[in-house]
Amino acid sequence: MSGGGLGKFRMGSTDFDTVQSANKALMDFGKKTTLKEMRALTFEELLTLTNDYAAATKKTIFFGPIVDHFVSDGSFDEVARAGNIADVPYMFGYTANDLFDMTQAVVDFCALRAKTSSKPAYAYVFSRQLPGDSSGAFHSADLWYIFHSFRYSWRPFTAGDKALSTKMIEYWTNFARWGNPNGAEDGIWTSYSAGDPKLMELNVVGDDAACTMTGSPKYLGSTFKWR
Repeated sequence: MSGGGLGKFRMGSTDFDTVQSANKALMDFGKKTTLKEMRALTFEELLTLTNDYAAATKKTIFFGPIVDHFVSDGSFDEVARAGNIADVPYMFGYTANDLFDMTQAVVDFCALRAKTSSKPAYAYVFSRQLPGDSSGAFHSADLWYIFHSFRYSWRPFTAGDKALSTKMIEYWTNFARWGNPNGAEDGIWTSYSAGDPKLMELNVVGDDAACTMTGSPKYLGSTFKWR
């Protein structure tokens, strides 16, 4: 969800020595001398440390995987193209106002799977423009729907939003159980293939969920404001 596919869009360095040097600078700033001290920090303490470091040095800290040749032997692109990922069904997607345009990244991954595996790859774009402001279908907006947690939000969600949430939960649950978002049998959500290169668009029309296959998904631009 909002982070898969092939492409060089991921933040952070994959060079182990570079990451070690950056982490050492952060530890020095926080007067930490051992990994044990760093691992003892709570999430709130670590967040405060990284925010203070960023404010003092003007260097933004990102958390992400690196190629250390111990846990990870290569970038996702490298291991996927080499056929060294699990040969299982995949479901990849992003939001219409995500941090980056991930359309090509998702499509490229699904096309690779269609070429190299008999296992299906399902792709989607979450296009629902969330009610309440002009932020759109921003990064993580789909989480309200996957967890059906509208009661914890101030947004004026509609009957259509609730219908979309119910449908998405059904899709995700079916995929977890069957490896197919439709369930035990094929349905409207078709896997991506050269002959049928389409994504599922998840949206709302009136009081109903609008879940349709599209060959021309639209990225509407990020509404996130980088510091």
